[in-house]
Amino acid sequence: MNSPQFTAKPTATDADADADTFTFDVIIAGCGPTGAMLAAELRLHDVRVLVLEKETEPAPFVRIVGLHIRSLELMAMRGLLDRVLEHGRRRPAAGFFAGISKPEPEGLDSAHTYLVGIPQPVIVRLLEEHAIQLGAQVRHGCAVAAFEQDDEGVTVDLVDGEQLRARYLVGCDGGRSTVRKLLGVGFPGEPSRTETLMGEMEVGAPPEEIAAKVTEIGETNKRFWLRPFGGGAYSVVVPAAGVGDRAEPPTLQDFKQQLRAIAGTDFGVHSPRWLSRFGDATRLAERYRVGRVLLAGDAAHIHPPTGGQGLNLGVQDAFNLGWKLAAQIRGWAPETLLDTYQAERHPVAEDVLDNTRAQMELHSTEPGPQALRRLLTELMDIDEVNRRLIEKITAIGIRYDFGDGPDLLGRRLRDIDIDIDVAQGHLYGLLHHGRGLLLDRTAHLTVGGWSDRVDHLADPTAALDVPCLLLRPDGHVAWIGDDQQDLNDHLSRWFGKPAN
Repeated sequence: MNSPQFTAKPTATDADADADTFTFDVIIAGCGPTGAMLAAELRLHDVRVLVLEKETEPAPFVRIVGLHIRSLELMAMRGLLDRVLEHGRRRPAAGFFAGISKPEPEGLDSAHTYLVGIPQPVIVRLLEEHAIQLGAQVRHGCAVAAFEQDDEGVTVDLVDGEQLRARYLVGCDGGRSTVRKLLGVGFPGEPSRTETLMGEMEVGAPPEEIAAKVTEIGETNKRFWLRPFGGGAYSVVVPAAGVGDRAEPPTLQDFKQQLRAIAGTDFGVHSPRWLSRFGDATRLAERYRVGRVLLAGDAAHIHPPTGGQGLNLGVQDAFNLGWKLAAQIRGWAPETLLDTYQAERHPVAEDVLDNTRAQMELHSTEPGPQALRRLLTELMDIDEVNRRLIEKITAIGIRYDFGDGPDLLGRRLRDIDIDIDVAQGHLYGLLHHGRGLLLDRTAHLTVGGWSDRVDHLADPTAALDVPCLLLRPDGHVAWIGDDQQDLNDHLSRWFGKPAN
């Protein structure tokens, strides 16, 4: 049997002839998880990146966020997973959908079938450090005030009066995105109908009393809980009395009032560490791109936090966009490649918005939604139903439309075993540099003139049910087969013309 052979050639880094006319290739507004991940993805291809973050300091509160299966796979693809696991806590991949408690389905198609709870400031710091290590510039206390675009690039005015020039501008600046508003892109959807208070504080009531009351109320009210957070503090979540100004943080008195209204006691809450509120507004940008300005993350979509999908959706936007925008800048992108960002990610966001709408209805204490919740709870005892909902929430069920072909076409590929030391026996170890990959079990194919963009692994022992496949830099399967000419056609489709 033939031994596996891996061929990699560095991505071309020759600057374009007019590079000096631009201060940066890409300016990113916002250094949250989406902006930081996008910056890192661009730097893998030597794109000159500046990230502008209006805040000078991290948020004063520590909210725990969950990284779902697909996001953990992305971290593994870029060699970041070990760093994340050092700071996070694993939890079963279960109980996501509307908080309905069901066991994790057996045999989920991933090597990372768990959730990682991690403080949001920590994941932001890890991704920002990753981007900086790759060469991205990050400026804190800076924000976009205005911009104008032309056929060649974008002129960006900062709030301090400085003017910068870049080829592209990407708004990753949150749900109230300045970039989106200046761009004039519509943000249709529904405003908040309900709000929820969330905070971290100490309590005076005995733990057993708190646990009993939370269990009692939690039977019907899924937007209420008090959970030990560590250091004597509790995480407190309670429905608000109405819809207020989210720019104004709630007070401790607001928490006491709502706790007494719902639980009959305020549990002696005191000494808050942080207090906030969130709503159930649901909106989706009409367009993700206008010329040389693009949107990603919360700037493109907002929805309730139920199911914990928001941060994950934004990071996955960045992963989809990064290599495509880099290809455009490096000069090898096929004509329509950048347009596939919206074509692929807009429907994904639509699906997330719909499933969060459904989950919010299932959180209602009204008789109708409660009856529907009981019915869905019963249906989720069927493995296929439970599995489908977990795959939806964790984003491993996504299939982009690449045309007719086997079911695997357009889907992401799990981390399979390969017989090569350089990747420590794992496929994702070959994807750290953000390039395409031909996984060739026949050992007869070649990437030819695309070797500056696509690596080649000839491994007859690879754990695949197909002869060969082509992976895009985001890990999605772009082609399946064993014919060289057919492969060449698909290499052209995704990676442009071959090098001379």
